Amino acid sequence: MQKFSTKDLTLAAMVAAVYTVLTVFLPIPQYGEVQFRIAECMTVLPFLFPWATPGLIVGCFLANLLGSPYVLDWVFGTLATALACFLTMKMPNRWLAPLPPVLCNALIVGAEIAFSTAGVINSVVWAAVGPIALSVGLGELAVFYVLGVPLVAR
Repeated sequence: MQKFSTKDLTLAAMVAAVYTVLTVFLPIPQYGEVQFRIAECMTVLPFLFPWATPGLIVGCFLANLLGSPYVLDWVFGTLATALACFLTMKMPNRWLAPLPPVLCNALIVGAEIAFSTAGVINSVVWAAVGPIALSVGLGELAVFYVLGVPLVAR
């Protein structure tokens, strides 16, 4: 991986700030089973700009720390975004670039919300993971294909 310049670090910090502000202050569902996290559209940025990855990871962590009712979201929500960013960098085209964030968030955040809501791992949690993952994934799809794909259009 190439070394980050001061410009890259500054831009990553700006991405972190924008992600955090959009997530914490927009009056739309950002956390929970139904979410339309507008800031998530920025997780396609690593497709074109690898320097955006650290900013997105930090921004997601800060947004979850400041706003999520689920403590597990601080770790696993951030992990989902980190994994999504690294996979997005490997995508072959802009139409597939949103796929890693959609899948990572649907599966990881869906499971994390199901567990956080139930508090224990049992058959009820496993039964809830599918519908919650589907709900989170549909919200992600809407955000990515309305805002994310145009964001990386050339």
